[in-house]
Amino acid sequence: MFYQGITDFIFVEDSPEQADIIFVPGGNYPEAALQAARLYREGFAPLILPSGKYSVLQGYFPGEQETEWAYLRKILLEAGVPDRAILREDTATFTYENAIKSRMVVEALGLQIKKGILSCQAYHARRCLMYYQEQFPETELLVCPVETKGINRENWFRDRAKIDVVLGEVERCGSQFHEIMGAHCGDKDA
Repeated sequence: MFYQGITDFIFVEDSPEQADIIFVPGGNYPEAALQAARLYREGFAPLILPSGKYSVLQGYFPGEQETEWAYLRKILLEAGVPDRAILREDTATFTYENAIKSRMVVEALGLQIKKGILSCQAYHARRCLMYYQEQFPETELLVCPVETKGINRENWFRDRAKIDVVLGEVERCGSQFHEIMGAHCGDKDA
């Protein structure tokens, strides 16, 4: 299958292991927070760090909560995660900022993160992993993704709308990392 390389690149998935924290990049879908809550209850990590204000593209958070963080926190609390286990990052407006600002929260709290779990959308797994790896180079990161919008590694190539979402992720992995990688090599134009 000619699309298997894309599937393997985008749909990163690891088995959960004992970790120091579970990261939940922002969004207005409940699945990632529910997955994080399940992993927390099963004892995989003592802390969860949801991140997000709202999408920079939208400019506000649609719904009853003011931020993605508040929305995700509400889901975590309803799923049995105690408030003391939920850290706060409510200023990020896009995925790379989720990683950057999560790093700032971790550093401000003096936490040493040797291993972390990313609970994110399955089709967004590679880009999330790359951003968090860039911000947490000393940390082993495991991706425990969730299916959203009915998109998974088994069906993304069978429907035009799903193809557009996944190939959009492939494009963003290239275009958005041009600037990041240029900055790392000292490129003044980055």
